[in-house]
Amino acid sequence: MTFDGVILVDKPEGWTSFKTDGAIKKLTGSRKAGHLGTLDPFATGLLPVFCGKGLKYLRFCEGYDKEYSCRAIFGAVTDTGDCTGEVISENYPSDEEMAELVSTDFAKVREAFDKISKMTEQKPPSYSAKKIGGVKAYDLARKGEEIDLPPAKIKIYSLVIDRIETLEKGFAVEFTCSCSKGTYIRTICTDCGEMLGYGAYAQTLRRTKNGPFSIENAYTPDQLFDMAEKEDHSFLQSPAAAISHIPEVILDARQAKDLGFGKKIPFEGAAVTGERTYYRAVFEGSTIAVVYPAFEDGKTVMRIERLFAND
Repeated sequence: MTFDGVILVDKPEGWTSFKTDGAIKKLTGSRKAGHLGTLDPFATGLLPVFCGKGLKYLRFCEGYDKEYSCRAIFGAVTDTGDCTGEVISENYPSDEEMAELVSTDFAKVREAFDKISKMTEQKPPSYSAKKIGGVKAYDLARKGEEIDLPPAKIKIYSLVIDRIETLEKGFAVEFTCSCSKGTYIRTICTDCGEMLGYGAYAQTLRRTKNGPFSIENAYTPDQLFDMAEKEDHSFLQSPAAAISHIPEVILDARQAKDLGFGKKIPFEGAAVTGERTYYRAVFEGSTIAVVYPAFEDGKTVMRIERLFAND
C-alpha cells in the first residue's frame, strides 16, 4: 500500500515533533514526512503528519487556528515558562491572600484571564523556535544570551477557565484556549502570572484541535503500529481534506483536461489583488490543483500554484 496522506498522531510527552515524523516514516515506509505545527517535547496531543505525496498539501495548511488545554501553576517562574525549566523565582500567595482568592472565587484570576483574552499582540518566549539572524531563539537562550523578540500579532478567540485548584503552595488553573497560529500558551501563563504578581508557568499542555483536525481522530504511536500490523490503515486520511478551507472553483471536463496539462484557462469572476488568493480547482469532486487568479494579456487566467492531477 502507498501511504500518501495525513496521519493524526496523539504525540506522547517527551517526544519531539521530529521524532514523531521519524516514527511515521518507519510506519509507512515513506522517505519523507512532515508535521503541521510543532509541539514542544513536554506537550502532548494532536500532531498532523503529512507523508508521501500528501506533503504537497502541507504548506497550504500552515495558517490554521488551534485549540489547547493547559494546566498552569501560579506562585513560581521557570526560565522556559514550562515544567522543563529551572525555577528562577517563587512568590506563592500568603495564607491571607489565598483565603481572599478562595472567598471571591478567584475573581482576580478570572479578571486577569479576561484581560489576556483581549490581547492582540504577544511577545514570544525566549525559549521558542523563532529565529534571530537564522538561529533559533532557544539555542541562543541556552547559551545565556539575552533574547528580545518583538511582539507578534495574535488572536485569542476564547480563553475559558475550566478549573482552579488550591495547592499546598500556590494554586493551579486549568484552561482551554482557542487561538490563531503563533500564539504561545506558555506566554499566556507567564503573562497572567506577572499580571497577578505571583508568576506562573505551564505544567501541562495538550493540543486538541489544529484547523479541521481534532484529537478525537488521532492515535498514539503504539496504536498506529498495532493497527498497521493488523493491516488496518483506516488512520490514513486524504490530504485533500486538509485544504477544505480553501474556496473551490468547479471545472468542466475540458477545463480539467487543460489544467492537467498545465495550460492557463480563463478565470472568470475572480479578482486579482496584490496578495495571492488561492482556490481549489475541482472536477467531479477531486481537487485537480491549487490555483490563483492572475492578469495576463488583458484577461484574468488561472495560474497553477500546485498541480495534483498527475499524482
